[in-house]
Amino acid sequence: MEAAIGMDSKAGPTLRFLTIEQVAEELNVGVPLVRSLLQVRELRGFQIGGRGIWRIGAADVEDYISQAYRRTATKIEAGELPDEEEP
Repeated sequence: MEAAIGMDSKAGPTLRFLTIEQVAEELNVGVPLVRSLLQVRELRGFQIGGRGIWRIGAADVEDYISQAYRRTATKIEAGELPDEEEP
């Protein structure tokens, strides 16, 4: 991605809104998963234009990541996530 979410003004402009494809790249997941997150409203976004093109705020992606960390920590504390086995 040309301008990642975390870049500062020295490295280049920070994007305010991202496409579904850019969010998928940032989260290292597939486009269908990002679409699903938008549909179930786990990830905030909005549609724009007559074709309903999705845009997701960079801050909303960061919020989603923070929430995911909190959910994961809660599950670990509750013993709901098994330890991963080393290959």
